[in-house]
Amino acid sequence: MNVPKVNIFGVPISKLGFRDTLAQLTAAVESRKPHQVITANPIMVMTAMEDPSYMQMMKAAEIVVPDGAGVVWAAGYVGNPVAERVPGIEMMQELFSIAEEQGWRVYFVGASPEVIAAAVDNVRKKHPRLILAGYRDGYFGPEADAEVIAEIRRVSPDLLFVGRSAATQDPWIGQHKEALGVPIMMGVGGSFDILAGKLKRAPKLFRQLRLEWLYRLIQEPYRYKRMLVLPKFALRVIREKENVQKA
Repeated sequence: MNVPKVNIFGVPISKLGFRDTLAQLTAAVESRKPHQVITANPIMVMTAMEDPSYMQMMKAAEIVVPDGAGVVWAAGYVGNPVAERVPGIEMMQELFSIAEEQGWRVYFVGASPEVIAAAVDNVRKKHPRLILAGYRDGYFGPEADAEVIAEIRRVSPDLLFVGRSAATQDPWIGQHKEALGVPIMMGVGGSFDILAGKLKRAPKLFRQLRLEWLYRLIQEPYRYKRMLVLPKFALRVIREKENVQKA
């Protein structure tokens, strides 16, 4: 992919807007080559700064989109702005519509058995022509990787959406990218919870004010420890402004 980027503490963030990103992903599906899509937020950038293997995984991805409002802010703060925020859940939902039109096959991995089944039911109701080639929950360990990969390869999807823990989903895709061989493989975090109706997406006002993280915290207060990283990220950007873009 030929994607303009801004480095945020070594993480190559795409500067493309929503529609241009979708155009790149559509071309990637047509190429039939495996592509990893990472929807980056400040917590992931901070993790990459502390974990060399996580950083390498993010650098190896074909495109890292600015999902988190903090990432968008940081790029603007250092004078190299991205076009706009590119929310992963909106990109996934738009890809559902394109997949319906193009006849692409889709596979889901993630969440609990109950949540993923509910998400599948809701997606099928909203997108009746979507070819949902298969799905499975995300509650499996490395011992089941070969089985999961074999099943995904058997049904040969065009789009693979993985919603597992932040420490698991993107490294899992990165590790098995070539074995999976899916044109677009994207980590979608808690999006299956929203598709299933278990969680609500933040109202438009929260999104416009870049407070989607706060709405999520209200629904899931146990996530507060993760959210403490956000002010740390902002302070680091401010303190190290001159070095933020250095790889």
